[in-house]
Amino acid sequence: MKKFPFFIVAVLCSHICFAQKGNNTGLENYEKPKELIKVLELKMPLTVEDDKPGTRGASVAWHPIQKKYYAAMAGNVDFPFAVFDVNGKRLSPDTLKCKQDIRGLWYNPLAKTIQGNAFNEGGWFYYTLDKKGIISGFKVFKEGLNQPDQQSVGAFDSKSDKVIFLSNESIHIYDLKKSDSISSLEIKWESVTEDDYYESDFYDLFETPEGYNSSTVVYTGIKGAELGFLNADFKEIGLYDIKTGLLSKTLTLPSDAPAETIFNFAFSNGIYWFFDMEARTWYGYK
Repeated sequence: MKKFPFFIVAVLCSHICFAQKGNNTGLENYEKPKELIKVLELKMPLTVEDDKPGTRGASVAWHPIQKKYYAAMAGNVDFPFAVFDVNGKRLSPDTLKCKQDIRGLWYNPLAKTIQGNAFNEGGWFYYTLDKKGIISGFKVFKEGLNQPDQQSVGAFDSKSDKVIFLSNESIHIYDLKKSDSISSLEIKWESVTEDDYYESDFYDLFETPEGYNSSTVVYTGIKGAELGFLNADFKEIGLYDIKTGLLSKTLTLPSDAPAETIFNFAFSNGIYWFFDMEARTWYGYK
């Protein structure tokens, strides 16, 4: 009989258990995996003048009043930014730039603005819009490094007015108004049982598990499944309870969906977004 290396067996076992873990962890509201389907595309611009137009997507935000999507590249203030209508038609010119070195991007319903967090000490900012809903400028409203590390991608919880970041094995939650108010929650990654989670040596519990997107957590607003993490290797999204850090739901992606282990992942308007770096397109799945 052909023998398989222990590591391969461990990965397969972990993946099988991942789909069953809701029952094993005792979560009564755990649902069977659901496969998402592609519903929308947002094509980012690429002009002839662009020497370095960027390769990775930062995020996608939905403005419910403007009825528009706002999408950004990560890596430079001069990288492309784009505004789209509800059907994915680009409304902004090819020359529109990010103006900030964007990592996270979200809509704040209280301020009625598109906000975001920037690289390193770039701070948190909001965009001003012209009469057509295209970004025209920005203002930093929280200066400095208000995130776990320089590459952190922020997700906004509008219910509690908090910005959420993934850092290693945990999420870190920052109060939008009180910079010194920070809390954290340890995520119980792909554990078969609670005992297995604490005893397992398969994962380094002080790092984001191998194969996961290590820069980005998304906030869904779904009760008991507020936090979304992308397993790029298996093309799955695990939705976790923000109170317990336990898995409550698994979403699967089609085999041809793009999935990366850093950046290129977002959630807005009930849609999970994945950036295809070769096609320079955000693909939305629901």
